[in-house]
Amino acid sequence: MKRLDPYQTYLFLTFAVGFQIATGFGVSYYETATAGLSPLQLTVVGAALVISRLFFEVPTGIVADLYSRRLSVIIGFFLVGVSLFIEGMFPFFVPILLAQILWGMGYTFTSGATEAWLSDEIGEERANRAFLTANRYDLYGNLAGILVGMLLGSFTSAATLILVSGGGWILLSLVLTFLMSEQGFKPTRPEERNTFQHMGDIFRKGIRTVRLRPALMAVLGVTLFYSLTGGLSRLWTWHLVNRFDLPVLFGNNALGFFGILDLGGILLSIFLTHQVERCFEVLEPRRIGRLLFAVTAITAISIAAFGWVPYLWMAVGLFLVIYSLGELTDPLLMGWMNQRLDPDVRATILSMTGQAESVGQAAGGLFVGMLANIFTVPLALLIAGWLLVPALGFIQSANQFVTQEQEGKYVL
Repeated sequence: MKRLDPYQTYLFLTFAVGFQIATGFGVSYYETATAGLSPLQLTVVGAALVISRLFFEVPTGIVADLYSRRLSVIIGFFLVGVSLFIEGMFPFFVPILLAQILWGMGYTFTSGATEAWLSDEIGEERANRAFLTANRYDLYGNLAGILVGMLLGSFTSAATLILVSGGGWILLSLVLTFLMSEQGFKPTRPEERNTFQHMGDIFRKGIRTVRLRPALMAVLGVTLFYSLTGGLSRLWTWHLVNRFDLPVLFGNNALGFFGILDLGGILLSIFLTHQVERCFEVLEPRRIGRLLFAVTAITAISIAAFGWVPYLWMAVGLFLVIYSLGELTDPLLMGWMNQRLDPDVRATILSMTGQAESVGQAAGGLFVGMLANIFTVPLALLIAGWLLVPALGFIQSANQFVTQEQEGKYVL
């Protein structure tokens, strides 16, 4: 089989990954309705996934740095497929927990390696254009994957849908062994490799930098409190399944309902992103800050209210708000942070923030899961919404620093 041009291979890969992720949209429903996991178990599973991604980042990076980016990507997709097979075949807490850890390991094999492979093969300038184009292919893959997943879910079980998705990941890894070329790879120099010592050095350097610059403390505070609510995604499904009589739209289960829900969230996210791009000067930090403040406030209120509304249509509406604003928040937060970071500290702060975000997601998810287990899920969601409130103060502080800087009273 003739190997594709790396540019074309990357677009195919992006579409395929988006397709596979969307096809497996029934995982949360499966863990709730089929495996019967409790809210605490669901958050433990989510925390295990996040922690495994953080822990395995260095060991799996050795393959990409020393041996082959291509090999690392192929191994990663294969492991993700195996993890879904384990989860779909054994609907119990321990196998699902182990499967999520394996999924996290597989993800780290691909994280960074895919982008590095493309840059090695076609150069950074052409790769940057490919990254922008790939966003559209990822969206196409998401939409196609959800439609196919809903079709399959209409006449099969959630477990079968997960097994089909796992098979798709393994098939993708096999296809890439024939399609992916690798001509530009050079082993990474020892001083540039990511190690646990290197991660620790980055974190310590970041802390020292933040202490000297108050505005960076505000930026870090925003990302920290956002990360504390990042482990809640598995509780949405549990609450909807156990609180309401869900409609059976296709077949004999509620999978179609969740497919429609995800589809609606994606379409609403596209619409909101387009409107923001049209109406705001994204290069102006204070406007991004004001928009981020409004988005954060609405998200906090929606999370807090989600567990208490009495009607399904209200819960669906709040879910769509939370979902779409969550998709909007990531690029807003990244752009907002980048414009507050000097070039000499940007890489350090972003790396440190990524580490802190993983720990925050795991800790926040476990905390809310314990609250849900001891009390109720609605109360846990209410408190989770309140966890975002301190982020509003940090956003306001950062915006004040920008105003003072522009007036010449404060230099970041």
